This record gives sequence, C-alpha cells and structure tokens, in this order.
Amino acid sequence: MSGTRDGSPADGDPVILTHDLTKIYPGADFRAVDELNLSVTSGEIFGLLGPNGAGKTTTAGMLTTRVIPTSGRAFIAGVDVVAHPTLAKQFIGVVSQSNTLDRQLTVWENLYFHGRLFGMSARESRATADELLAEFQLAKWATASVYALSGGMAQRLMVARSIFHRPAVLFMDEPTAGLDPQSRLALWEILQKLNADGQTILLTTHYMEEADQLCDRVAIMDHGRILALDTPAGLKQSVGIDTVVTVRAAGDQGALAAALEAGVAGITSIRVTPDALELRVHDGDRLLARVIAVAEAGGFAINDVSVAPPSLETVFISLTGKDLRD
Repeated sequence: MSGTRDGSPADGDPVILTHDLTKIYPGADFRAVDELNLSVTSGEIFGLLGPNGAGKTTTAGMLTTRVIPTSGRAFIAGVDVVAHPTLAKQFIGVVSQSNTLDRQLTVWENLYFHGRLFGMSARESRATADELLAEFQLAKWATASVYALSGGMAQRLMVARSIFHRPAVLFMDEPTAGLDPQSRLALWEILQKLNADGQTILLTTHYMEEADQLCDRVAIMDHGRILALDTPAGLKQSVGIDTVVTVRAAGDQGALAAALEAGVAGITSIRVTPDALELRVHDGDRLLARVIAVAEAGGFAINDVSVAPPSLETVFISLTGKDLRD
C-alpha cells in the first residue's frame, strides 16, 4: 500500500518546497529556522541531520502543519501548508519518535479507524488494514492490545498507519531511536521497500549509519540554517575531511613516523600511540600502497595497516563542531 496518492508529484518533481521559511518563537531572541530554502524530490529518502536545537524538529513541525511559520512559505505536493493545512494533511504521513498508538484500540482497529478518519469507506479500510498487517508481519496480533507489542512491532504498526492513506510524503522523526539492532535493521528494510515502491520519505535521525545507508541526500543543519546538502558520498568528499590510517609495525615508532611524514604526500598530522601510528591524510588516492611502500623502503616490518575513510559523523562534527547528541 505504499506509494503516493493520485495527483501528487511524479518522481523527479519537488514534493517538498520551502521559500525563506522562518520561525521565531515568542520571547526568543533567535530564529529557530532561518530563511530555509529546501526542495525535496518525489521518490527520494531525504535525511535531515543536526544537533539538538538545530531546527530539525521545528522544520518538520512547519512542514506537517503543527507549527505555524513566522514568515516564508512551504508546500507539500503543491499545497500551501499554511493557507490550506487541512488539505495538506491529506498528503502527509507522520511517524513520531514517541509511541502515538491508541491504547484503547486493538492493533487492527488502530489501522481501520485511521482510514475512516481520512474518509475511506468501511470496506476499503477493512481491506487495507488486513493487507498492511500482513505486509508488516503483524497479522497474528490483529486482535491484541497495542500494549502486547514490542518496541519494534509498535514502530512497524505506526509506519503501517502512517502510509494507510497513501501520503505523498512520509515524515519520520528518529524512527529507530530506542530499538534493538535487529528491530532497527528490520525497519530499515521496510523503509527501503516503501521507497522502492515510490514513497518519498523525510527522515530525521541521530544515527550516522542510518543516514548513510538509507538517504539519497542529506542536509546538515545548525542554528536554523542548512550548512551542507548533498548525497552521503558527496558530503564525505566535499568538505576536505582527512582519511585516518592506522599503522602497526615493529621498530622505532618515532623513526617510522618521520619516514612516513617525509615520504607520504598529504599527511596533515601523525599521532604516536603505544602500539600504533595514527595518520591523518588529506589525499586518499592509493593511500594504502603508498604507506606500505614508504615503510618497507625504510626497513620497517608492517604488521597491520587499516584505513578509515571519511564518515558522515566526521563531516558532521567538522561542520557543526558538535557531537550529534550534544
């Protein structure tokens, strides 16, 4: 049941569009979101990363009609979210970080009544609820209370509910926070399948690996502004982050450090630890071969060499100066 509703943008067209979107909360002397201009293409998974207070939640709140902008405009599937919030909600699915399932309803009823609220007929809601419970492997829990669900199962049910009415955009706020690794991987597979079927997803996350694995593009945000926006691979290449090389070898570590510094182009720093050298190298081309060649030419016996390419986490810290959980 994934995919966008009839009339929403085709793949490749903007499904989220903002023009100078700004939010200043009453009594605050700063802009939570500062003239944000963003375009998210239909059919992509778009990641929004930033430290606490960066403006991610406020941005998502304005796009989902929960927060009224101070100025600027925002559109979902071509609908102005401020001028026509009720219509815009028809094109939006939301999965929040907290459990928002109705505890008074069964698992099946949480889906069925969602469809009825969105104007679907009783027959269509029943059929869709049955189909989604089977698709999300929750069918045997249909008549159970939501209290019986594990954290991962409850999250799957919230995703199923959010796509019940076939939204143009699925907003997901920290969807795997608090889940065990197995449940996190299972949810990743669900999101990838939804996206393969055409579902546009805007994802906020604290997990760098999650953004790297799932997102077509990622925006890194701080102080209400976007600092960088690209594919995960493009971000890792664009900000000049050094590659980290760890070298373990027998012999005089100081002499090896001097030989590598003199013979390997692009080294920006060398840190000597009790059992290894840690090199930071700006030029990663054929790096492993160059390090080994210089070490062997100097008569050093290499025991182990490992290369850690730039990661989204190092890009994030480089841009914001903060750990994501600050």
